[in-house]
Amino acid sequence: MTTWKDVTKKKLSQGDWSLLIANVIPVIGVWFLGWSAKEVFLVYCLETIIIGGFTLLKMLITGLIVKKDTWQTQGRVSRQPFWFFMLFFLVHYGMFVAIQMGLFFSVSGIGDEHGITFWNFFSKWPSLLTNEAYIMLGVFITSYGFRLTTDFILNGDYKTSSLGYLMFQPYGRIFIQQVTVILGSMFLSFGAGKVFILIFAAIKIFFEVFIDFDLIIKKAAKGELKS
Repeated sequence: MTTWKDVTKKKLSQGDWSLLIANVIPVIGVWFLGWSAKEVFLVYCLETIIIGGFTLLKMLITGLIVKKDTWQTQGRVSRQPFWFFMLFFLVHYGMFVAIQMGLFFSVSGIGDEHGITFWNFFSKWPSLLTNEAYIMLGVFITSYGFRLTTDFILNGDYKTSSLGYLMFQPYGRIFIQQVTVILGSMFLSFGAGKVFILIFAAIKIFFEVFIDFDLIIKKAAKGELKS
C-alpha cells in the first residue's frame, strides 16, 4: 500500500527550493505590493505552457542520447524515435492547455472583457500583462531552468530517464494546477482573488514541491501503486 508518507519528500532539492520561492513571490506581490490577482492567475495559466516547453527540452536532451525508446499502446510494444514522443506530447499536452485556458477565460470573465478567443489567444494575452506579470513569468522561467539544470542535467537524470517517463512527468502537477486555477477563476469573478491566491499558492506549493510526483509516476509505470 502506498501512503502519503511514502510519496512525501523527505528532503527538498535546490530546484524544489527555487520553485517554492517562485510561488511565494506572487503572493507577496498581491498582498503587499498591489499586484493584480487576475494577472497572477493568468501567469499561473501561462506557467502550464512553460512547464510544457521545459518538458519538450528535457525530451530533446534525452532523445539525442537514446535516439529511440519503447512505446506501448493497447498491449503492443514498438520502438519509436524521440521526435515521435515529442510530437505526441505536443498534441496531447496542448489539448490540456487549451481546455485550461478556455475554462479560465470563460469562468473568470476575462475572455469576454477583452475579446479573447481560442484563435486570438496568443496575440491577445501579451496586452493583458503589466511589468509585474512579466517579472512573475521571468521568475518561473528562471526557476524551471534552474531545476532543469540541477535536478536533471547535473545529477545525470538525462542519461537514465525514459522518454515515456519524461512525457508523462508533468501531468500530475498539471492536474492539480488546472483544478486550482479553474476554481480560482470562480473566486476572481466574485472579487475574492486576493484571499484565494493565498490558498491557491499554499495548495500549489504543497503538491508541486513537497509531493514526489516523479516517484508516483515511476510506481504507476511499474504497477506498484495500490490503494
